[in-house]
Amino acid sequence: MTDLHLGEHISRRFNEELEDVRSKVLHMGGIVEEQLANALKVLVNDEAELARDVMDADAIVNSLEVEIDEECTLIVARRQPAATDLRLIMTVSKTTNELERIGDEAKRVAKMSRKDMDGVLDDDVRADLTHMGDLIREMLRQVLDAFARTDVDTAVSVVKADRKVDKKYKKITKHLIKLMVNDPEAVPAVMKIMWAVRSLERLGDRCQNIAEHIIYMVLGMDVRHIKLDDVLAEIEAQVESE
Repeated sequence: MTDLHLGEHISRRFNEELEDVRSKVLHMGGIVEEQLANALKVLVNDEAELARDVMDADAIVNSLEVEIDEECTLIVARRQPAATDLRLIMTVSKTTNELERIGDEAKRVAKMSRKDMDGVLDDDVRADLTHMGDLIREMLRQVLDAFARTDVDTAVSVVKADRKVDKKYKKITKHLIKLMVNDPEAVPAVMKIMWAVRSLERLGDRCQNIAEHIIYMVLGMDVRHIKLDDVLAEIEAQVESE
């Protein structure tokens, strides 16, 4: 964990503004976590009554994104932040955008109904979806914790975890393709499940993106579009040089 010294500005009001936007991001993240949990229950357990909760929460998430972005714009205009402060503001803005998109993907998943998947969502697929959902929920929990504590180690763990999500995505997709080959009449239902699985895979990517933003915020390193092993080596070298 790295201390960004966010409470050491001459202006107390500046400190309060930075803490306020950070708090709002975490509040937004908590709502998105609940959205994701409910969407997975709709998909895997057919708890269709929770779909409305996911839809309702989406409006709150969208509103928070706009509110946080407006605050970030005002802080930049008023304070003209530099160095760590500017990286924080940029990370906050990018993180809220990623969280809003996670909410959108959760809403897509929640729109699935048992009728859409009738006869196709067998026990094997359901078990794999449950496992994939658990992996993504843990990634989201960890990345929000990494943001709250400016913890690079946890952010790196999230980047690593996306490999597991991708592996599970490929396994489920391969199984669903076999179902379509063996039963052409099941193709429409299988395709709907595949779209839901694709949304879940994107959720993992969004969590990874937030983790990369956190690494940038703390270390000033842009690790996007860099292979994981190279990212780890670069972070290790950066930490050792400090």
